[in-house]
Amino acid sequence: MTDETCNIAEIERRNLLRTAGAAMITGLAVGSMPSAASAAPDGMSPAERNEAPLGARLQGVQHFGLTVQNMERAYQFYTEVLGGTEVFRHGDFQGDGVQNTLLADQEIEANARGVNPRTIGVPDLRSGAQRLDVRFIQFDNMVLELLQYREADQPMGSAKSFAEPLEHMSPAFPRMMHICFYVRDDVDFNKFIADLEAESARRGMTQVRANRTIRVMTEADRKAAPRSANTNRVTAEPSNGWELIYCKGPEGEQLEFVKALDPVKKRFSEALAKRQQKVVR
Repeated sequence: MTDETCNIAEIERRNLLRTAGAAMITGLAVGSMPSAASAAPDGMSPAERNEAPLGARLQGVQHFGLTVQNMERAYQFYTEVLGGTEVFRHGDFQGDGVQNTLLADQEIEANARGVNPRTIGVPDLRSGAQRLDVRFIQFDNMVLELLQYREADQPMGSAKSFAEPLEHMSPAFPRMMHICFYVRDDVDFNKFIADLEAESARRGMTQVRANRTIRVMTEADRKAAPRSANTNRVTAEPSNGWELIYCKGPEGEQLEFVKALDPVKKRFSEALAKRQQKVVR
């Protein structure tokens, strides 16, 4: 078998795995659940499941959502730079149903304050003045949903969102979230970060800059830091085995990249085993 044939076979294998993962995730929404007359794999009947603790009624996290300013830029980063695979996209959402489902609590807050909902950042999907578009991106064990609220006169994939992005994006702000990507154990972490920054910069995504483990006061200092300063290796218990970096994504979103090596990897594995035992009881 030639090297070219091997490469093609490997690409096909990866595509098959990604397709299978996407099918598994989307299957959750289109009827892959057991029928009412059948028992789940853990032996629970539907009647027993519905009386079980709430945790036993879950089957994990299906996706994380990220509201973006520039849909095409965010999509390019998460698919072309980080290698996610699009599951599907849907858009032009408007009307009472979506407004009530997503924004009722914010409209109640505006009414309580006696202000126009738009003044606190609530779009008007009800009338169609604004629209919502979404794209789902599959990673190995997680789905990321990109959302964009836009004015109706802006095209899908617009670089202009309905609301302005937050001025302050420090992870110290309450309710701030971050997306954490799991790096394979055998990857050179310092090189991964250098390559991530370089590829993002090549695409004009200048916000994708990783922090360093040494103190830097200027962007020039950060760039001049040795590559060994890219990765924070944690040795203190009980976090011994973490390797991590923090950086911003192209939308200013907070990202984290980690390795979880032993002994912290073992702790997560043991916790997962305990949860699985608890759920099936």
